[in-house]
Amino acid sequence: MSPEEHARRLKALEFAQRNEEARKKQEAEETRRRAEEGERRRKELEDIARREAEEQVRREREESAREEAARLEAAARARSTEEPARRSREAARPAPIAVTRPDAIPVPDEDRPARKSFRPAAAPTEAPKKAATPRAKETEDRRRSGKLTIEQLTGGEGGRTRSLAAMRRRQERAKNKGAGGGERERVVRDVRIPDAITVQELANRMAERGADVVKTLMKMGVMATINQTLDADTAQLVVEEFGHKFLRVSESDVENVIVTDDDDADALRPRAPVVTVMGHVDHGKTSLLDALRKTSVVSGEAGGITQHIGAYQVTTASGAAITFLDTPGHAAFTSMRARGAKVTDIVVLVVAADDSVMPQTIEAIAHAKAAGAPMIVAINKCDKPEADPDRVRQNLLQYEVFVEKLGGDVLDVEVSAITGKGL
Repeated sequence: MSPEEHARRLKALEFAQRNEEARKKQEAEETRRRAEEGERRRKELEDIARREAEEQVRREREESAREEAARLEAAARARSTEEPARRSREAARPAPIAVTRPDAIPVPDEDRPARKSFRPAAAPTEAPKKAATPRAKETEDRRRSGKLTIEQLTGGEGGRTRSLAAMRRRQERAKNKGAGGGERERVVRDVRIPDAITVQELANRMAERGADVVKTLMKMGVMATINQTLDADTAQLVVEEFGHKFLRVSESDVENVIVTDDDDADALRPRAPVVTVMGHVDHGKTSLLDALRKTSVVSGEAGGITQHIGAYQVTTASGAAITFLDTPGHAAFTSMRARGAKVTDIVVLVVAADDSVMPQTIEAIAHAKAAGAPMIVAINKCDKPEADPDRVRQNLLQYEVFVEKLGGDVLDVEVSAITGKGL
């Protein structure tokens, strides 16, 4: 090995090593970026969940405070209404009348019986007052203070408040109670997995929440949104993670259930070939068919222009039948020409020798190639003095139609509907 070759190989090896190091560095950077992006999304989801929980707790506390305040206000209004009535009833109650016994009435000494002593009348005694209950005392103190505290509204005991975890447990218990008092029985489903499926569609087939499917994908290291498309392998792992059964299906499986019956060769009968005549308007398509059928259909068309697809059957001298489709050549009948090219066995492209290739001629060539039908070029109006069939053949070369006269494989015939040449 020459020194130059050795140096060149060393340089190529160094270049390959540098490329490999650059590729590894790029892959490491991409992996790090994906990990950071996944961590960022996870933190965002945790922040959103935390904020929603705090907002729910705050709303519940505010609702409880409003209900307690409304209840206390109603109780205060009731007390303020009952207090004047009670005072009115006490004011209207008559004062007790002191009853003096006859033997307690003082009499003079001369009229007092022996061994009778004087005793003053007993003073009237008041009824004992009912002892105030602790709740009534607390309500009275609260009414007298004229202001409420958050502790009083929330019913705090000694300054203690509910923690966030306690509120979450309370919400979970309420949710379970509303759902029937316990965890619902899990249903194992048969999930059909196509070659590609979105996260939302997979969640619907498993009857699971889309958010749970997204969380499962995140645990598996796949960052996907609800509308992202998953491949069949990833979808299979998700279905197994949820405990369901999977069934892999593919679009090609439809072909396996298609049953094709072979026709009996003895029952087959030959049909007449379908030949579609196409070309530019006023190039003599219908006139050629009239000359073959010995009719005059062109005289009955509006303006001498074919307005619709015509079907005719001609019997040859050997007794075989040939079906001809006459298509309109005007630019407004493009769809008709396309339908005619799809049902044909052979396309006869009619080109006027005095007009050469025109726009609808080019369109007919495109339809014939799209249908994959063999083509025969009929150069019509060769009886006219200004006819130039060679110019037609030259112009057809521009559209990849190579006639036999120029070394191609497309048959070309010079015809005339007037003289019957070439029919």
